[in-house]
Amino acid sequence: MSGTKNTNIEIERKYLIKIPDMNILKSQPNYNASYIEQMYLSSEKDGTFKGDRIRKRVYPNVTKYYKTHKEYISGFSKIEIENEISEEEYKELSKRLLPNSRVIKKVRHCFDFEGQVVELDIYEFWSDKATAEVEIESEEQVVTLPKFIKVIADVTGDKSYSNFALAEIKNEE
Repeated sequence: MSGTKNTNIEIERKYLIKIPDMNILKSQPNYNASYIEQMYLSSEKDGTFKGDRIRKRVYPNVTKYYKTHKEYISGFSKIEIENEISEEEYKELSKRLLPNSRVIKKVRHCFDFEGQVVELDIYEFWSDKATAEVEIESEEQVVTLPKFIKVIADVTGDKSYSNFALAEIKNEE
């Protein structure tokens, strides 16, 4: 493995939202966007999922690759171990794409709001909705979102809106 290693407990709230007005979104404080492709990996030993994913993140001037392992503690909290990897490692690991799953492709829009960083993901397979996540200090912390974001539902802890679930190929597809 190459690159940096980051281990932390991540506590966040997640919302299903309507896709916002892009001009308003791009005018937010400290706005930036990146294109993300991520996939979930099968275990080398038995082909099952053990919590590992890889991600390619394309910024305006650089592309970075990561391997991440997550373990869920609660609906709000998870342990996340992330390592930056090389493009070659990414390509090699991508051969272990979890069966019956697809590569998630999305654009992540990040901006500051009232002392928080909002990560708003617009997925290629949805035309009318997106997700917004805010990392918080504790599970009790109240989150406020800007008025231009129209919340459909608080999906914190709802596994059906996890990226892992969104990567699953359903029979109806």
